[in-house]
Parts: sequence; structure tokens; C-alpha cells
Amino acid sequence: MKFLYTLTLFLTAAIFLTGCATTNNTMNKNDQIADELDPARNSPEPTNQDMNSQLGYVRYTKDQFQNDDENNDKAISIDRNEMADMITRIILRSDGFEEVATLVTDQEVLIAYERSEATDEQKAADITKKTAMSIMPSYFDIYVSDNETLMQDIQSLHNSSSENRNYDNTINLIIKEMQKSSQGSQNQGNPVQ
Repeated sequence: MKFLYTLTLFLTAAIFLTGCATTNNTMNKNDQIADELDPARNSPEPTNQDMNSQLGYVRYTKDQFQNDDENNDKAISIDRNEMADMITRIILRSDGFEEVATLVTDQEVLIAYERSEATDEQKAADITKKTAMSIMPSYFDIYVSDNETLMQDIQSLHNSSSENRNYDNTINLIIKEMQKSSQGSQNQGNPVQ
């Protein structure tokens, strides 16, 4: 009886381990296929210096994308601080700008700037608006102004959250003030026909 019990226990363990090995082997095959399709598999780990010069590339099949539960549940998001920082830095690289304040909300981009006396108002507005348009998705409304006092108004909103738009009235007041300044040329972008 003891022998039969030991034999049953041994056979159960052997079947269990064989099943795990098969599942593990199948998972290893899936991992191997995914690894073969990974564009970065043969690439050495890039250094910080290489990151700016490296091209971006991704390739998926429809099945891979649909089976990637981890990424399917993620909402596409924009790092608003990073976008505001990028816009501001690019504008300041242009001649004629002394100071720039940029606020990116979930719907708008507000840019107030101090331009030099030698810089034309229309040209400065074009540069700021086109810079923001080149970085942000097209559904954002972009407002610009050389009214330096609006920089403080924009700064007062920087800690607000887009989850509760309690600041809508303030944003609307700032936008109305910004619209008194040149908004750049009216023929920006290629309108959809």
C-alpha cells in the first residue's frame, strides 16, 4: 500500500513537471519569436550621446499589438511639462526673444514672451505659434502674446490640474487678453480640404 501511494505521488509529480516544462517551453518559443521581432535586439545599449542621434523604429504585427495586454490598456498621454519646456527652449534659441513662459493644458497652449525692440511683432508671433504647432498635436489651440504681464498670469496656473478644470475662467480671461496681441499669420498649416 505504501509502495502504491509512493508510486502515485511520483507519477503525479512527474506529470506535473512535464506539463510545466511544456508550458515553459511554449513560453520560451513565444519569447524567442518576440525577441526575433524586437528591432533593438542586436543593438548595443546606447549611451546618452548616442540617444540624440539614434533613429526611432518600432515594428509590430496586428496580432502582437492585440495580444500585448500591458500596452493596450495604456492611454496615450503627453508629458505637458516636457512639451512646455521644449517649446520654450526652442523659442528662446530664436533671435529676438528675451523671456518666454509656456503653459500646456489638456486643450490649449498659452505662450507669453518678451521680445526685443528690434523684433517685429508679427514675426515674433509667427515664430512662437509655429514652434508650438510643430511640437503639439493639431487639436491643441495655441495662443501667443508679447504682453509681458501675462507671464505672471500663466505662471499662477502652473500647479493646476487638468482633471478638474476649475481654472477655466482664468484661462478664458488670459486667452481674451492674448488675442489682443498678434496671433501670427492667418495662413498657418495646410487646411484639410
